[in-house]
Amino acid sequence: MSPKPPACPICAQPTAREFRPFCSRGCKDRDLLQWLGDGYRIPGPAVVQEGLDSEDEAR
Repeated sequence: MSPKPPACPICAQPTAREFRPFCSRGCKDRDLLQWLGDGYRIPGPAVVQEGLDSEDEAR
């Protein structure tokens, strides 16, 4: 009995060797777009803008 292949984290279909851990190029690209668009962002405390601007240093 062969083990069941792992499931794609995007659509739960069996993974394909060339796109592992995804099942297809589409799911692989969809995951990349999530990363690029801050879709996997973890909320945290707000960043204080004071002292971050380079204009303040130039004055």
